Amino acid sequence: MGRPFCCHISAALRHPAVNVRRLRVASMITQPSSAYSSDNRLKTTAVSERPQERLERFGAGALSDTELLAMLLRSGTRGHDVLTLSSRLISEAGSLTGLIKWKETDFKKLKGIGRVKALQLITVMEIARRVLSQTGQLDPIINDAEKAADYLRPFTHGLSVEKFWVLCLNRKNRLMKCVEVTSGTATSSLAHPREVFREAIRESATAIICAHNHPSGDPAPSSADIKITRQLREAGQAVDITLLDHVILGNPTADPLARGYYSFRESGLI
Repeated sequence: MGRPFCCHISAALRHPAVNVRRLRVASMITQPSSAYSSDNRLKTTAVSERPQERLERFGAGALSDTELLAMLLRSGTRGHDVLTLSSRLISEAGSLTGLIKWKETDFKKLKGIGRVKALQLITVMEIARRVLSQTGQLDPIINDAEKAADYLRPFTHGLSVEKFWVLCLNRKNRLMKCVEVTSGTATSSLAHPREVFREAIRESATAIICAHNHPSGDPAPSSADIKITRQLREAGQAVDITLLDHVILGNPTADPLARGYYSFRESGLI
C-alpha cells in the first residue's frame, strides 16, 4: 500500500527543486476549480429557474432586468457566468437606463466584456434610444422651443457628439417628419442650409424648427451657431419655408436658466 497523500507533500517540501510540479498538481487536486465554484450563479440556479426557461414559460415581462440582459449576452466567460456579468453591468451603470449612455470603452472596462459583446450592447442601447425617441404623441403640434426640446430630448441621451435635426411642419405646425441632417464630431456638426431645406422641400413642409445638441450640456449659442441661424433664416425666406426657431439642446444642470435649451426666437434673433 502506498504512502498517504500528505507524506508525498511532506517529501516535496524537503526537495522543492525536484518536486515543484508535484506540489502544483497537488494544489490543483485539493483546490476547487473556479469554473465550477459556488460563485457561478447560473450553475447554482435550478434549470427551471434559469432565464431562458422562465422566458419560455412566463414571457419576457416576468424576467428581471438582470435576466433580460443575461438573455441578450447569452454567455459569460470563464469565472464570470452570464447572470453575474449582467448583474455587475446594471450595478455599475445604476440601472438599465444608465446603460444607454455607455460607450464601447465603458462596457469593455468590465472583465468578461470583449469587443464583440461591447459592440452588441451599444447596438442594443442605440435601438433603445431610438425607441424612446418615438414613444411620444403621433404627429404632435410643435410650435415653440419648449415643445421642440421635449420632443427631441430622448434623441440626445448619452450623445457625445453634436447632431443636427430638422422638424418638418405643416401649416398647422403639426410634425410631419423629424430628420437627422448631420452627426458630427465632439466639437462640430452644424449643417449647411442646403441640406436643411432639401429635407423640408422633400417633405413639402411649410415651416421648420431646427435643433442641435451641445454635448457639454451648456445650451448657450456659439458664434458658429449664430452664423448658421442667420443663414437658415435667409434661406427660408428665399424658398418660402418659415424658420420658426433654432433650438439648442443642453442639460438643465449646465444651463444658467435651468431650462436645458436655448431658443433663438425667444432671444429675438429670428
